[in-house]
This record gives sequence, C-alpha cells and structure tokens, in this order.
Amino acid sequence: MSVEAEETQEKSGVKDTIRVVIHALILALLVRIFLFQPFNIPSGSMIPTLLVGDYLFVSKYSYGYSRYSFPFGPNLFSGRIWSKEPNRGDVVVFKLPRDNETDYIKRVIGLPGDEIQMIHGVLHVNGETVKKERVDDFVMRDPEGRERHMARYMETLPNGVTYPVLDLINEGIGDNTEVYKVPEGHFFMMGDNRDNSTDSRFLSEVGYVPFENLVGRAQIIFFSIDEDASFWQIWKWPTDVRWSRILEAVR
Repeated sequence: MSVEAEETQEKSGVKDTIRVVIHALILALLVRIFLFQPFNIPSGSMIPTLLVGDYLFVSKYSYGYSRYSFPFGPNLFSGRIWSKEPNRGDVVVFKLPRDNETDYIKRVIGLPGDEIQMIHGVLHVNGETVKKERVDDFVMRDPEGRERHMARYMETLPNGVTYPVLDLINEGIGDNTEVYKVPEGHFFMMGDNRDNSTDSRFLSEVGYVPFENLVGRAQIIFFSIDEDASFWQIWKWPTDVRWSRILEAVR
C-alpha cells in the first residue's frame, strides 16, 4: 500500500471516529431531553426512600413536556404538551416555584382540589385519616459515627400506594397545620422524612407546585454511594458503594 493510500485510510478512519462520537453525543442529548435525565440526591428530605448519595434516572415523558423539561427552561411554549397528571404517591422532580430553577424531589400527596392537613403528625386527605403504622427503627450514623434511631412508619394513601416515612420529633413544626386546599393545576408535595423536609406545608418556601413545573418521575436508582464519598472517588467504591441499592426501583 502506498503512503498516500495509507494517509487517506487514516484520515477516513479519523472522520469515521468523529462521526460516531458526534452521533453518540446527539443521541445522548436527545435521551436526556426527551426520555431520561440523571439526578443525584443531595439532602435527606426523602429518607428512607432516597438516601443522600443516590443517583437516579427521572423519566421526562411520564407527565408530558413543559418548558422545564428542557435545559435552561426556554420559554418556548406555556403549559404542557402530551400531558398526563401524576398519580398520588409518585416521587417527582420539579422546579421550585419560588425561583423556577432549583430542582426539588418530593412525593405527590395532594391532587388539584384536594384538602390536605397534618394533625399530630398524621396525614389527612380530604378529611380522612391516612393509615400510618409503626414498623421499626431506621438506623443511620451521624458524622461522628454514632448510631441514630428514627421511628419508621408505613403510610398508605387513599389509592393504596404504600411507602415508608420517618418521624423524628413529636409535634414537630410541620406536624400540625392548617387545611391546605390545592388549587386547580397544582399539586401538594411532601418529603418522606417528615421532620426534615421543606415542602408544600411551608407556603412561603415551596407551597403548591404548578403542573408546568414538574420535570419527571423518579424511576430507578442506577448508583448509590455513602454521603461522605463522591462518585468520582473510584478507590472508595468497594467499601462505600451501596451495592444493594443499585437498580432499585423508586416507589
């Protein structure tokens, strides 16, 4: 083979490689925009369902698309297209209504038109007491390595969705509230870690979440690592990765 032929073949190989990389990047971008977006959990408001250090995929198509489905939230249109309302009990990522920029993740408790209230730490939906059963203690370690035991309950919503909640403080700040009447086109969100969650109970901080602000539904944990470690610290994976949580569905 001549030198010219070899150079031509090398250039062709480089072009093919660049073409494959570009196609892969375009495909990844389309998947992120329209199908699945990765998120990580930075706070403990959804413990024990989600832990600090969990990485999960959120399905963008579950509730249709709004401006907040796209990077930087461009004002391309109002409302949602191909919309479908979330079910009560879904774990949802949404843009904080106060700034329409910060990502929050909570559980859908109230649908449009619902009346929501907390009485002595017990959830009430439309005047009915939501079933709450004590099951065991959830055990975590503080930064000093000391064990901390928290009362864990199973809560069952009117539609049958069951999930764990934590109760850290008796008669905490969010355990007794007014009756919240959820406006049309809005949802009432709460964290499963009830005494450590800034959510719709606090109207000036979060309040009612517009349907437009929903980004997607949390689907599956694809990676999980201890909160004291970072994803990129590969040398810590053998001891700090929570292997049992990987590929666990979010419920």
